[in-house]
Amino acid sequence: MTPKNYYELLELTPQAAADEIKRAFRAQIAKYHPDKVQHLGKEFQAMAADRAAELTEAYRILSDANRRAEYDRAFAEGGMHAQAAASAPSGASAAAPASPSPPTAPPPPEGAARATGPQFRQERATRDEFVRKATMGRLRTALEAVGGYAESEARGFDIALVPKKKLFSSTTNPRLLGRFVGTVDRDAVADTWAQAARWAGTDDACVLLMGTSLAPAGDLATEIGDQRRKHGRAGGGKLVLIPVDARDWEARMPLDAPPVAKTLLARLRSGT
Repeated sequence: MTPKNYYELLELTPQAAADEIKRAFRAQIAKYHPDKVQHLGKEFQAMAADRAAELTEAYRILSDANRRAEYDRAFAEGGMHAQAAASAPSGASAAAPASPSPPTAPPPPEGAARATGPQFRQERATRDEFVRKATMGRLRTALEAVGGYAESEARGFDIALVPKKKLFSSTTNPRLLGRFVGTVDRDAVADTWAQAARWAGTDDACVLLMGTSLAPAGDLATEIGDQRRKHGRAGGGKLVLIPVDARDWEARMPLDAPPVAKTLLARLRSGT
């Protein structure tokens, strides 16, 4: 069993300075605060609590010069007890005096040098999949409560819905699409817009692009504007894309968002 790489857990390199470790810990632990995951169901809440405990232990070790030196030494040697050795109270090893703590960590073992190794990528992929499933579960529940839609399919999207036709009514809701990505940024907007436009054809459509991390509002607004101009739909329907923070359902709501999207997101934010 390979000891857990606490640098990868905090998305740091082993050469990180003490203030970088503190900033990384605060940024990571905030993602798993109970208020951030209360809408995601008990399964993910339990996973978030476990990850928060791991992050806290990583910070406890890496923020202490003696524990960090012992951990780095054991990990570099490929030992099986890096975590156990580092977890011991400072000064607990009486057999041999600890060497002076280096200002930075020693060079990492090959294959574990950066916070982009396979173990980190696998853990992040697993976390994102849990969040995606929990987010889509909440969205489906809210959609059922809102009603008026039938399931469809759209390549590249987690949810695709078409409005049910109503007798004696000329008002039609737009098609709805839902997609979860790790980070809602300009690339995600561009890719999602292109796929949604192909699927919607000449019908109106609204896309909820959800993620646990969002690029600055200005960047997203610029990209959405660029996509509107690039994919002008002469004679076709209107496409609206709404970036949504899956942690709390706060949305960058455009002025032309359809009423059904506003109702849906209000329901999600309220937890009803």
